[in-house]
Amino acid sequence: MAKLRDAHSYRRVKRAYTRHSKLRSKGYIKGAPQIKVTQYDMGNAKIAYSHEVRLVATRKIQIRDNALEAARQTAARWMDLNCAKTGYHIKLRAVPHHILRENPLASGAGADRFQQGMSLAYGNPIGHAVQTKAGKILFSFFIDAAHIDVAKEAARKANTKLPMRCLIEVSEVKA
Repeated sequence: MAKLRDAHSYRRVKRAYTRHSKLRSKGYIKGAPQIKVTQYDMGNAKIAYSHEVRLVATRKIQIRDNALEAARQTAARWMDLNCAKTGYHIKLRAVPHHILRENPLASGAGADRFQQGMSLAYGNPIGHAVQTKAGKILFSFFIDAAHIDVAKEAARKANTKLPMRCLIEVSEVKA
């Protein structure tokens, strides 16, 4: 499996260079890898819960899909262990649509003879990311009043997997 670059390489949010072509089919990014997030809804969504705990982004940043998946797994595991499997509902609200690209530079003997450098480098797709703004809700935990502390701890554990600090907000669900 290929090694991932450091996360700080992808934190800055900027509009990516878009390929423009006379041929419509050449204007799209082809061959993007599979998104690593496997589920967006966990737990029992059919019950009406009394409280919601939110994990909210505090600044503008890009979050890779593997970080979101790690946060999701951690939160779901904590909720499974400390609540009944049907006693909560977690909703992942951030969807990784942005495609990350990389123009790998060759190294070693003779690399300068066959490499094109960085002139109009479009790059190969290597992954997906979510581009967030401050105040965007990343995760929502729906629970009853008895499990608020469990959901706050699950949100804190999920926050440790993300590349920034997040706010944890608790509110009542209005029916």
